[in-house]
Amino acid sequence: MEASSPSAPRGGPIASAPVWVLAALPLALIAAAFAAFALLGGPGLDDRRGPPVEELAVERTVLRPGEIELTLRNTGPDPVSVAQVAVADAYVSFEAEPGGEIGRLEEQKLTLDYPWQEGSPYAVFLLTSTGATIDHEIDAAVETPEAGAGFFGLMAVLGTYVGVIPVLLGMLFLPLLRSVADRWIQLFLALTIGLLAFLALDGYLEGTEIGAASGGAFGGVELLFLGAALAFLALTAVDRKLKSGLERQRDSGASAFRLSLMVAIGIGLHNLGEGLAIGSAYAVGSLALGAFLVIGFALHNTTEGLAIVAPLAKGGRPPVSRLLLLGVVAGAPAILGAVIGASVYNQELATLLIGVGVGAIIQVIAQLLPSIRDSQGRALHPLSIAGIVAGALIMYATGLLISV
Repeated sequence: MEASSPSAPRGGPIASAPVWVLAALPLALIAAAFAAFALLGGPGLDDRRGPPVEELAVERTVLRPGEIELTLRNTGPDPVSVAQVAVADAYVSFEAEPGGEIGRLEEQKLTLDYPWQEGSPYAVFLLTSTGATIDHEIDAAVETPEAGAGFFGLMAVLGTYVGVIPVLLGMLFLPLLRSVADRWIQLFLALTIGLLAFLALDGYLEGTEIGAASGGAFGGVELLFLGAALAFLALTAVDRKLKSGLERQRDSGASAFRLSLMVAIGIGLHNLGEGLAIGSAYAVGSLALGAFLVIGFALHNTTEGLAIVAPLAKGGRPPVSRLLLLGVVAGAPAILGAVIGASVYNQELATLLIGVGVGAIIQVIAQLLPSIRDSQGRALHPLSIAGIVAGALIMYATGLLISV
């Protein structure tokens, strides 16, 4: 049998072409096919029968003295033109910017001339040029605060008070954790998993509710899963990078700090979603900024500080600067979330960001599981189960103190 030459190309002359040619050729053919389809006017796409499908979503409502501003987005396949607007069964004059039809996924702002009364609910009806109606409810009319230095300062103070400060207070449990036996450290780590699992479930339920209520122009509940997947994969990549660095430079307490940092990042992304809820509720006047609410958030988020320092109990003594860094990473996103929620709140953006928080927490739970295994390699044993259940119950109990 004649031996084949090692330099002979296999697969013909096409397989021996440069890699960039092999990649560019199918892409060029795909582009040519789509271009030909477009030049021919999309044959067969104009044969759709039946009445036009008109769908509008009200993405934002802004109330000023004597007027109501609605931000509309066309979530349907056909152009929509708003012909008339009624508030509380009375037709009102309005201005549209830009005027004319609203194309697929396009946005239009309607400014309604209406003397609304503070605290009163209103039903808004949009009548399109074809006679279709779109309903929108304003639960309680409250003037939308103007964005300014004082407004953003208030959001920063609020986010600090319910995010950063409680987390730092919870981290004060570190000396206690460092003085107990290893068996109790394992219990506290399981407690951390229970805390995080409750946060993930809470974020999932909140995200599905917000996503289902969105207009769906850019996706609804699926944005929750997209954000979760992106966060999980991104944090996994970050964790791999941190691990490789630790293998080259392993100092006392470094591995424990890495795990605490991952916990802080996961909690921080969750607090971003929490800040969104606070800011958006404040913008529409549905958040009672009372002492009871502040205490409720403080107790709820203090347990998150405990979750952050639990992995540090076995390592070396971390410097204060690192502890402050962990507290800021976990709590500061609540400030950003409050600003976004109060100024440019969007249900689909909120769904995506809440999904990011959920995915980050799931990834952190996966990081913590090896730390609670017993001598037989079991992650679920009586001690760990007790800790997980206790953590979930603590979050549930403190969550009852929060009234939004």
